[in-house]
Amino acid sequence: MKRLIHFILLFAMMAFPIRAEDIVLNGTFQGDNLYVKNPFAPSGVGFCVYEVTVNGLTSTDEINSSAFEVDLSVYGFVPGEPLTVTIKYKEGCQPIVLNPEVLNARATFEIDELKISGDKIEWATTKEAGSLPFVVEQFRWNKWIEVGRVNGSGTASRNTYETKVRFNSGQNKFRIKQTDFRGKPKYSKEITYMSTKPEVNFSPKKVDDTLEFTAPTLYEIYDEYGGIIFKGYGQTVNVSGLKKGDYYLNLDNKLAEFSKK
Repeated sequence: MKRLIHFILLFAMMAFPIRAEDIVLNGTFQGDNLYVKNPFAPSGVGFCVYEVTVNGLTSTDEINSSAFEVDLSVYGFVPGEPLTVTIKYKEGCQPIVLNPEVLNARATFEIDELKISGDKIEWATTKEAGSLPFVVEQFRWNKWIEVGRVNGSGTASRNTYETKVRFNSGQNKFRIKQTDFRGKPKYSKEITYMSTKPEVNFSPKKVDDTLEFTAPTLYEIYDEYGGIIFKGYGQTVNVSGLKKGDYYLNLDNKLAEFSKK
């Protein structure tokens, strides 16, 4: 009787195929393997997952168990190489990938060269492990601020980048930063450049409508509580909409204050 029931179940599965779904994970190889929790199939025969592919190649890992490992080391990937893992499973159940974050790009770059050329910062990297944005930061007003952003190529070979920057008068300091899914930034060394640009000043100290600078400059305006109101780049700022009171102004390479009449 048991054999008859088993035969009927197999016949039913062949005559009426179980509908399938899949989980698709896109990322980069970082040297770690994936772990999957694999429940029983809703029919009670076998497990939920029936196939795993890596970049279109069928995995030979043993998947007929309640948990299994997708071994990514056997494919010969290099760190940062793009990959797609597809986990195919039967309808009515849901496998769980326990550590999908291992496919996320990581900030592993090393700086081969960092220099200032004209109005640009240029840098070269090796050992990138996945595409992440490079953020260019400048030290102004006693803090680091973002002044440029370039997408990284993500490959381990030598890559070159550049972006335009605006210099303040006197000393300028820059650095390159990447932040990955772990939230901890990785920095380059700092590079310093002395500008011969004249110092930028502003007027009036007590303003009705417009602040004027002696030359175009990056600026920030804060209220008395430290909340930022305006920031940008230019030679004038319309402040007619501000309430009467005192405000803080960052411009060029210095901090200042003004009052709104």
